[in-house]
Amino acid sequence: MRKFNNVMVIGGGGYVGAVLIPKLLKAGYKVKVYDLFIYGEQVFDAVKKDPNLTLIKGDVRDIKKLDSDIKGTEAIIHLACISNDPSVELDANLAKSVNLDCFRPCYQSAKKNKVKRFIYASSSSVYGIKEESNVTEDMSLEPLTDYSRFKAACEQIIREEITDDMTTLILRPATVCGYSPRLRLDLTVNILTNHAVTNKKIKVFGGGQMRPNLNIQDMTDLYVKCMEFEHDQIHGKVFNAGYENHSVMDIAQMVKKEIGDDIAIEVVPTDDNRSYHVSSEKIKKELGFISNYNITDAIKSIKDAFDKNLIKDSMNNSFYYNIKRMKDLKLK
Repeated sequence: MRKFNNVMVIGGGGYVGAVLIPKLLKAGYKVKVYDLFIYGEQVFDAVKKDPNLTLIKGDVRDIKKLDSDIKGTEAIIHLACISNDPSVELDANLAKSVNLDCFRPCYQSAKKNKVKRFIYASSSSVYGIKEESNVTEDMSLEPLTDYSRFKAACEQIIREEITDDMTTLILRPATVCGYSPRLRLDLTVNILTNHAVTNKKIKVFGGGQMRPNLNIQDMTDLYVKCMEFEHDQIHGKVFNAGYENHSVMDIAQMVKKEIGDDIAIEVVPTDDNRSYHVSSEKIKKELGFISNYNITDAIKSIKDAFDKNLIKDSMNNSFYYNIKRMKDLKLK
């Protein structure tokens, strides 16, 4: 049951937001999207005429503007960040300013403006490399990269700033996969599917590393559901959201099975041996959330988009690659 009417999605113009926003609108919410829209507003073409949708072009670091636009908002889903390790490494100062420095003022603004609910998108990468077979929410955070360090630091800010006046939840999603109108082709499942369709060849770096994944349909369904949970169910809590843990080689084999037996798989050495298995038992037990989609569904959704000619110049178009778009736009 809906508890709010007005939802703001900060950083809602990206990969996840492009799938989430139509779902929020369908659920009856009035939705404000606060984003720089560096991938364009066309990702919302299917819903742009909806009277309940407001697109606000704004920089998350512009706290004065953000504070003004938060007014009247009952719930916030905070997705804003420069995503993935290579994009962060391209300009560490820029990434820190976007992913960390402005987070505390943003959270404080939400409290000041009497926002009732705040959902923060962290990452399962905050755990680093674990020896344990199942990584649970109570384990230590040992982030290995600036991207994951910034996520962990924002979680700490929430712990320092949290009050009972604003229901606050931290989610640690696995790597998201599947088709979105603002498609990313720099994520494991999506990368392998793109190469299989385009080049008839998959290059697997290593292959034995375990990678947790979550279909974008499940991820966005979870965010919508987070608008409905009771305060005591989620306030001050942290939940993993992963469900599917497979080796990179297993994912490559899934892609081959869906795209065609003529797909070649080449294995090459890698220095990236990060491997972890994320447990989603807590979110299943406490919130009743289970996945309804899987990696195979994600592969099929991207293949279907290729078949419908929705994906253009998939190997080179910066629209599909965060780091390429950042370079093109020379963001500061």
